[in-house]
Amino acid sequence: MAESSEPPERRERARPNDVWTRPRGGRRPKLTREAIVGKAIEIADAEGLEAVSIRRVASELGVRAMSLYTHIEAKEDLLDLMYDVVAEEVLVEDGLPDDWRAAMTEIMRKERAAGLRHPWMFELAGRSPRVGPNGLRHAEQSMAAAARLTDDPKEMLAIVTTVDHYMLGFVLREQRLREMGTTSTGEARPSVLEQAYVRKLLESGDFPHLNSVLDAGLFSQEDFDLGLKWLLDGIEHGHRGKWPSAGSPT
Repeated sequence: MAESSEPPERRERARPNDVWTRPRGGRRPKLTREAIVGKAIEIADAEGLEAVSIRRVASELGVRAMSLYTHIEAKEDLLDLMYDVVAEEVLVEDGLPDDWRAAMTEIMRKERAAGLRHPWMFELAGRSPRVGPNGLRHAEQSMAAAARLTDDPKEMLAIVTTVDHYMLGFVLREQRLREMGTTSTGEARPSVLEQAYVRKLLESGDFPHLNSVLDAGLFSQEDFDLGLKWLLDGIEHGHRGKWPSAGSPT
């Protein structure tokens, strides 16, 4: 059975307001929007975002797909709600630290942890979801952390964007390494360094700097906080006037 007999463009026109302000309906007291979104997140965590559909979520909840449409009018609504629920996990409770570096570090640690728990969240972020209340609160906290260093809006945005890019790149690499570490059956993949071709190249003497890192046992070392510290050092150094400010010519 199709999830909806209406064409997508008609369903889109029938959504006059955002999902967060739309009245909640439904005659099933045990079927709630929170249960629907929670189940969708479970599916995405286990199988990826492509596994999420209205029909699949309904099946997991033991209801007909049409029952979900009384709570969520389209899959796009469901994706927006999923992203906003995850955004709540990133919020710093009980207020940010007074120091800008401590505040930014705490936010980035929470973003990293959420990204590792929910690898699909960055895929949703790339599709520019409609921002929900938790997404707005997260953006406000990030700007508030930057504002502890500077009250220049351009610099605040530049700081948040730069630090976000570092966190995103680090987490995407971590996710990729996780995927590469196991086969589709869950078995551990052999290390790249265990491949005879790679070992032969490394022994040729053409890679002295890479070998120095490998000999020190640092190939697999991860240090998110150290890289973040270096980045924040540079930002603070630039703010003190030794580098051009955001938007200034070099």
